[in-house]
Amino acid sequence: MDPVRPEFVPDASLSREEMEALQRDIAAAATFDDDLSIDPADVRVDEPVPLDVVESDGHDGDEIGGEQQRLDSDVQADAPLVAGVDQAFVDDRAVSVVVVLRNGRVVERAHAVEPTEIPYIPGLLSFREGGAILSAFAALDSEPDLAVIDGSGRIHYREAGLATHIGVTLDLPAVGVAKSLLCGTPDGSLDGKLPVGTRIPVVADEQIETAEPGTVVGHALQTRQFESGSRHVNPLFVSPGHRVNAETTADLVEQCAAGYKLPEPTRLADSYADDVKRTV
Repeated sequence: MDPVRPEFVPDASLSREEMEALQRDIAAAATFDDDLSIDPADVRVDEPVPLDVVESDGHDGDEIGGEQQRLDSDVQADAPLVAGVDQAFVDDRAVSVVVVLRNGRVVERAHAVEPTEIPYIPGLLSFREGGAILSAFAALDSEPDLAVIDGSGRIHYREAGLATHIGVTLDLPAVGVAKSLLCGTPDGSLDGKLPVGTRIPVVADEQIETAEPGTVVGHALQTRQFESGSRHVNPLFVSPGHRVNAETTADLVEQCAAGYKLPEPTRLADSYADDVKRTV
């Protein structure tokens, strides 16, 4: 899967001012309304998915390069293809992986390992990790219908987090799933033990320069909770990346949470990233 908007491919050689200007252009090009080729109700994972290799094939797997594997083919052919995306790091290299699910089964996975050219800078994550993610997508045979990306989408200073940057560049419906809140204000308290299924809107505030104050840019979503005791699980922060609205984003993530805090696409990608990390 190759970029549809190559002018948005992350370029780590840009100055900070140029990166931020490009993010404003990306946000302007993004669609934060539903524009999917699939029925969101068909994107559902009801139980944890095993990540077992059935058949391997393809790319070289060198330290700087990519690898692709074909996995379970015994799945419903017309079900949506959902890609989970996550990253890990080894020294100064980014390990980016894509795990593709169909009907609750892994059908393909790919990874790429590339040098990181800039340090972590809040709000500019896509310029550090985005190139390796695009390389992993390029190694796929399939074309996913939706990407679930470990990172923010519209919950971002310029509404152009990692999920938005990748989604717009590939013109792929995408949602962002973050473990912490980058910016914006929850429209309700996140204190205490929130029941599973709780969703609290996150609204734009003075930190988000490109959205009208009060605009719902995502949700705090409770996908898992301890049944007893005083300990509690914190919510995820989910936001549209591209071609999905805020409510549908929360629906999709909730429908893919199969007993874990992370939705299955990014949980599997996280596991695969750890596996790849041990080999590079």
